[in-house]
Amino acid sequence: MALRVACETSQESRILPLLHPAARDQYAHGGRADQIPRRYAEMDGAELDRRISQAKAALGRRLLILGHHYQRDEIIKYADLRGDSFKLAQQAAARPEADYIVFCGVHFMAESADILSAPHQIVILPNPTAGCSMADMASIAEVEECWETLNEVLGADAGLVPVTYINSAASLKAFCGERGGIVCTSSNARKVMEWAFSRGRRLLFFPDEHLGRNTGLAFGIPEEEMIVWNPKNPQETLDDEERLRRARLILWKGYCSTHMRFTVEQIAKARAAYPDITVIVHPECRREVVAAADLYGSTEYIIQQIEQAPAGSKWAVGTEINLVHRLAQEHPDKLIFCLDPIVCPCSTMYRIHPAYLAWVLEALVEGQIVNQVKVAPEVAHWARVALDRMLALK
Repeated sequence: MALRVACETSQESRILPLLHPAARDQYAHGGRADQIPRRYAEMDGAELDRRISQAKAALGRRLLILGHHYQRDEIIKYADLRGDSFKLAQQAAARPEADYIVFCGVHFMAESADILSAPHQIVILPNPTAGCSMADMASIAEVEECWETLNEVLGADAGLVPVTYINSAASLKAFCGERGGIVCTSSNARKVMEWAFSRGRRLLFFPDEHLGRNTGLAFGIPEEEMIVWNPKNPQETLDDEERLRRARLILWKGYCSTHMRFTVEQIAKARAAYPDITVIVHPECRREVVAAADLYGSTEYIIQQIEQAPAGSKWAVGTEINLVHRLAQEHPDKLIFCLDPIVCPCSTMYRIHPAYLAWVLEALVEGQIVNQVKVAPEVAHWARVALDRMLALK
């Protein structure tokens, strides 16, 4: 626990310096804290709690707060619904009575909620700097360049179908929608892959290399029929033209920095300490980590497996630390711990601080919209096409 506290303290001072008392002095002359009014940065936890609770009560059913599983406990406690990115976007679409959807997650999640929600609903991301390092590893310009190059090199034999992980910008979802492609989640990636291969010879899968590879192997695609596209050095892929022509799965060189921290050595250490341990990891982990685990699956799958496990069972979990600690607290009859004991919380999720939540909620009470996420109509149209293709899969 001491390690976790130290990690959280360093995260706060690094990514939200004006919300951390120890770092505030160096910004003494600033009127705003990371684009938030300074008065909110100076409120203590009790004051923020009082203000958030009062604003929630005043807004009533007009407000829906969504909390991603990776959020800190100080945010999750205010959430009306919690889940993974796609589950929350679906839940938002199913609550048309809510005029305001405050999405406590990261930017691409709020975009998906805006795309899937009703026209009258307003989606708000408390801190607009809460992004996703993986999503940022694939820009629309890079993907368009890759697409054009692959079609030029492979010619009539290309047969490309684009597949984007839901952890991507709306523009990339729209790219897929407009070109006969689709969106996937970590829970339905194999089903999506089956759909895509029924429509083309090759898949361009972005932005997560590891989810793509792990899903492809489970689907029965051998490693030699996969190739990695490095957007920073495309020639590296093009120079291996023979393998490119054999490839059925072209994987974008992107990754989740949190899930890349987990290793085979950590799994071995957990097994040595607890011979009867069950190791469960997220498919964004490296192939060798997934292979060494007992189970792997989406965030919702991990939660389900642990919830359904018998009392006394032991679990070593390879995913974000806030979720793992919350599972341990909610299931004290089981031993649950993170494979990496010093892994920090997802730094981008961590940008959603109670001060930001208090700010945007009190603005709503006053009739002001702060930090709305609105996807451009044309982008939203084609992104919705790609999302609807996924939703139609049984």
